This record gives sequence, structure tokens and C-alpha cells, in this order.
Amino acid sequence: MSHTTEFMIRILVALACGAAIGFERQWRARTAGLRTNALVSLGAALFVVMGAFSFHGPDADPTRVAAQVVSGIGFLGAGVIMKQGATISGLNTAATLWASAAVGSLAGGGMIGVALVGTATVMAANTMLRPLARLLDRHHSVAGREQPEVDYQFLVTCKPADEVSVRALVFDAIHQPQFTVRSIAAIDEPDGTVTISAQVHSEERTDSAIETALAAVVRADHVTSVRWSATEQAVTD
Repeated sequence: MSHTTEFMIRILVALACGAAIGFERQWRARTAGLRTNALVSLGAALFVVMGAFSFHGPDADPTRVAAQVVSGIGFLGAGVIMKQGATISGLNTAATLWASAAVGSLAGGGMIGVALVGTATVMAANTMLRPLARLLDRHHSVAGREQPEVDYQFLVTCKPADEVSVRALVFDAIHQPQFTVRSIAAIDEPDGTVTISAQVHSEERTDSAIETALAAVVRADHVTSVRWSATEQAVTD
């Protein structure tokens, strides 16, 4: 087999492996999808091929290029990691890019079988471990786990004549140390009632504290309905 044919096989395998890893990410609408992972794997393979066949002599060390790929991909991975308050997103995407570079380096080094196994393992980790991760997410008592920040919205309905007193009641209920009040507004409904809309922010999800805070509002005679919802600010990996 000629060197040219061998190069083409390695490069195409690297491209296919990166595309396979990226397909799963694209399917789940993640930041770095099919093209990004394919290009990362392809680029890593090209650098490794260059290091293996372009430098000759007693002082030549092809592994230096591969080592720079490992460190260099960290800058690309850092670009997809975002921090919003106490929530950090994009870590899994960055790790997947790093794994794509590793698979591409294996293919570029001629270790085709290991590259294929590595590709399958990365895809399995991103799919099969997802249910386990979600199960662990439900247990907020896991030590060291950061809680996602949450925005709560309250909708309290009353008669127009009771708007002022209900608004004061809602404000007193949500004016707690663990909450940050962002807005309180009154909305006139077509059926002649008034809806008091309030939004508060919490650094962690505390549904029980919300229910306790709204207990006085729920028991008020001039309140006809109370609804609340929570929106976590955490972004999936």
C-alpha cells in the first residue's frame, strides 16, 4: 500500500469517526455538532500525519505534534463552556470535542481499530450514561453538586376591588431572604378579574419554601386562584 493511500485511509477514518460522534450531539441540538466534531477529529489526524511523515532525522519526534494537539484542543473546548451565576454549562460538549481529537489522533497514527473502538465508546458514554446522570440529578443531596438557579413566577387572581390588598399580600409572601423579587405587575383579565403576576429569583430550587411562602396567599378569602411555575436556568451539557 502506497503512502498516499495510507494517508487517505487514515484521514477518511478520522473524518468518519468525528462525524459519528458529532451526529449524536447534533441530534440532541448541542452547541458542537456533526461538523465541529468531524473537523476536530480531521484536524487532529492531519497534525499527527504531518508529525509522523514530514519530519525526519535523529532529532525528529513525531509525538511532539500529537502532544500539542492535546493541549491545543483545550482552547477550543473552553469556547463552549459558559458560566451563568452558579451554573456551568458546556462541560460535556467540551469533553466530547477533546475525545474527538483523541479519536482523530489515533486514526492519524494508524491505529484504526482503536479509533473505531474509541468512537463507539464515546457515543455510548454520551447516550447510555445519560439516564444514570439524570437519576443522580434528582438527588440534590449529592455532596459537592451545584444547584441550578431558578426563576419562579406566581399568578394570583382576585377581584379588582381587592387588587391593592392582594398585591401587598403577595409581596409580603415572597419578600424572603432566599428570594430576589424581580417584578410585580397587575394584569386586567377579560373576565373582569385581576391577575397579580410576580417573578422572583432563587439561587437554588426550593419548592417547599415557595409553597410555605404562598400559604398565606392561598388561604386569603379574596384570592380566587394561585398558580406558580419554576424555570431552571441551568443549561443542559
